[in-house]
Amino acid sequence: MRYLPLTDADRREMLARIGVATVDELFTDIPERMRMAAPADLPRAKGEMEVERHLGAMAARNVSASSVPFFIGAGAYKHHVPATVDHLIQRSEFLTSYTPYQPEIAQGTLQYLFEFQTQVAMLTGMEVANASMYDGSTAAAEAVLMAHRVTRRRKAVLSGGLNPHYAEVMTTLSDLAGDEVVRLPPDVTATEDLLAAIDDSVSCIVVQTPDVFGNLRDLRAVADKAHAHGALLVAVFTEAVSLGLVEAPGAMGADIVVGEGQSIGNALSFGGPYVGLFATRQKFVRQMPGRLAGETVDADGRRGFVLTLSTREQHIRRDKATSNICTNSGLCCLAFTIHMSLLGEAGLTRLARVNHANAVKLAEALAAVPGVKVLNETFFNEFTLRLPKPAAAVVEAMADHHVLAGVPVSRLLPGAGLDDLLLVASTEVNTDADRAAFVAALTEVL
Repeated sequence: MRYLPLTDADRREMLARIGVATVDELFTDIPERMRMAAPADLPRAKGEMEVERHLGAMAARNVSASSVPFFIGAGAYKHHVPATVDHLIQRSEFLTSYTPYQPEIAQGTLQYLFEFQTQVAMLTGMEVANASMYDGSTAAAEAVLMAHRVTRRRKAVLSGGLNPHYAEVMTTLSDLAGDEVVRLPPDVTATEDLLAAIDDSVSCIVVQTPDVFGNLRDLRAVADKAHAHGALLVAVFTEAVSLGLVEAPGAMGADIVVGEGQSIGNALSFGGPYVGLFATRQKFVRQMPGRLAGETVDADGRRGFVLTLSTREQHIRRDKATSNICTNSGLCCLAFTIHMSLLGEAGLTRLARVNHANAVKLAEALAAVPGVKVLNETFFNEFTLRLPKPAAAVVEAMADHHVLAGVPVSRLLPGAGLDDLLLVASTEVNTDADRAAFVAALTEVL
């Protein structure tokens, strides 16, 4: 029998206590069009083996990232993750560790969080980093909220080169808080006039580099204009490996740097869990969301680690919290830390150079295909193609030729009139044979 511990009387009492008449009233914030009018059309029950067979057959219809040449990016990238990473994060002391409220029994967790923060600060060129956020998009949204707190203004300007998924998360949180968000039109060639969008009403301007179309951006002029008007520059990245080769956002004047760390130590994993990176300047540390691990000494003068400034966290003083995020993606940031430690500074630079070189080879080969144009003047390992026909149809046809060719811009920006654009990423996992397969398949389907 089903386990239903609540009686009808229990439910009536609970509803009365919170001041609603029916359970349906609890969902009034969800638009009517988003609600199901009836239960899903699924059988009431099936045996375990039957369910496994059915779901297995459905899964077999997918083309997995490891089975064919793979060139998909747009915020999630296929990189090689050393077997050492997975082996170490599955050690029981890491895999089962929880929030390090008690430093005397959580020194190992606190130490790797401290080392993770050090790595992120060095990568981004900033002075302080937190112990991770849930993912890049929520980290970026939290950066906007932090900028509002610092500047006491409520208006954010989002570059047209920002990943639309990130922009949508920012817009959702801002709408709920009553804040203003100005989204500039999609900027395929990185030629938008960001300086004109900055005035004394703006709390922050959010710019991604490399941007969603692959363009590298120089942030210096934007930073100077923002600072002249008392605003902050929030720099965003989605490809962490790029920080091994391109200039750090902190060196270009960014006040807050946020992004996705999935590229280092974390596999694609059907979209998550991922790990958000968040770094800022020391003077803003008390407004930084999330968890912060600090170094100290114990009563005997021995080095130790603690959570610092934690009185502002939700788990201590919720009314004073800088964020509703009071935890971190612990296992994912551990994977990031291990992989980064294995690479070292020289190894990350070499990895970034291989990524860029592979992307250049692919771009040059694809530019020679009749009707295809590469739109980028600069890029790291991702770029935008203009095709002679809708990119979504080309991607489907390429999959039939056993090549996962990229992400149609129409999937990220439906209705924007960019249906002929295709985002293509090439990392260290792509071989000459993969690139040849891409060129041959694209030539055939066009």
